[in-house]
Amino acid sequence: MIRFLLKIAALLIAGILVYNYFFGTNEEQENSRKVFSQIRGVVSSVGQLVSAEKDKFDAGKYDAALDKLGGVYKAIRTQARHVDEKVIKRLGELEGRKDELEQELNEIEAGDQQVAAAPKSKKKDSTSIAKAADQLRRKEELLRELESLVRDSDTLLQDAGK
Repeated sequence: MIRFLLKIAALLIAGILVYNYFFGTNEEQENSRKVFSQIRGVVSSVGQLVSAEKDKFDAGKYDAALDKLGGVYKAIRTQARHVDEKVIKRLGELEGRKDELEQELNEIEAGDQQVAAAPKSKKKDSTSIAKAADQLRRKEELLRELESLVRDSDTLLQDAGK
């Protein structure tokens, strides 16, 4: 319900801005121009942020973390024969989560390649902006999941060391 009301409010505001831009008084037209230039600045900033995140992905920021976790899990598994069965079960669950994150990472990288392969024009259409924003959201979610996995792995290591 709230989402619907926000959409209606956004459409109403956009309608007022467009109306004022074309049919408003000189002052209203000037205000609309300012708002549109600010929106252009926000879109540009989002584009730069997406580009920076893409560079981090290309540099292997998340691949390295997942590889390190894989090494840790392998070491735990070799030592786990001397540890409680619960630790082995939790280790299996963590390895499953790591595999899911790797799969998500591969899907995100494929999406980045699609966004990069899209025809580049001076004027970005709303679809490409939406795709870039979705990619950024997916990367943020992946980072949160990766941080959660690292915390859970830390807890497992502490429990295994007891």
